[in-house]
Amino acid sequence: MTATEKVIIKGITKDGGKFRPSDWAERLCGAVASYGPGRRIIFHPRVKLASLEGTKCVVIDAQLEEEDVMLFEFLIEFADDNQLQVERMAKLPES
Repeated sequence: MTATEKVIIKGITKDGGKFRPSDWAERLCGAVASYGPGRRIIFHPRVKLASLEGTKCVVIDAQLEEEDVMLFEFLIEFADDNQLQVERMAKLPES
């Protein structure tokens, strides 16, 4: 695993359909966030929202797989349960 390796959960099902609801990525990132002072949401530093090639995605820093196995498995199981495409990349493509 490289320091920049990413695991990308795409908002596209394995059969090519668009995943619904449309805010699934925001919900998933919110589910693994915490709350700070003033009830401000603090997103996990290794789990990010992204739009790649016009598709909503959740980008996971692959280091999470070693740092927090349970959280990493939760995210991957979400993708598996919902038949979402998952891809590993050495780094994100340039926008």
